[in-house]
Amino acid sequence: MPPHRRIATRDVALTGLTLLVAACGDTSGLPAAFFTNVVDTVSLFALRGTAITQPSAYTLEGAQPVRTDLTTALDFAFDFDSLGAPALFPTGAINLGQLSGLQRSTTAFDAIKLAPTGGYIFDKPIALDTRTVVLVRSRPTQCTFGVTVSLYAKLRVLGVDSTARSLRFEILVDQNCGYRGLEPGLPKQ
Repeated sequence: MPPHRRIATRDVALTGLTLLVAACGDTSGLPAAFFTNVVDTVSLFALRGTAITQPSAYTLEGAQPVRTDLTTALDFAFDFDSLGAPALFPTGAINLGQLSGLQRSTTAFDAIKLAPTGGYIFDKPIALDTRTVVLVRSRPTQCTFGVTVSLYAKLRVLGVDSTARSLRFEILVDQNCGYRGLEPGLPKQ
């Protein structure tokens, strides 16, 4: 390989490494945020006991509810656990690999400004009730600038309907790769 190609390859690899390091905590060096953070209200229906045509899961990439019969690209699903309690299930808890994580928060929804990088549960459901706040880390997502990182979100349960087997919650997803900001508006570096 000619020397100038080796240097270019090394520089690209180092740039990618810098972006990956930045994406794990610090947003300096990342491309400017493109997606505006907004709070959305969403309903999901239980994995079991509801029509398959209803969305039972949610994906942070694209910030949308999804049907589990149409995709495995999801970050958490809603169902009732073995004791009949409503719960969110990360991908590891429904045998889709331990890629996404959840953690219950005692901090008020509006007070959460930045997602933590650790403390997520990957293989067990998180029991819910009204006003429960949960932090979400997505499965690894390929960013347009060539780095694979997780996206982050916060959600607050607004209500559970045991008869309809549904969950209603508000969620704020930061869809900007490498950013952990969980405030409405365009995230800052």
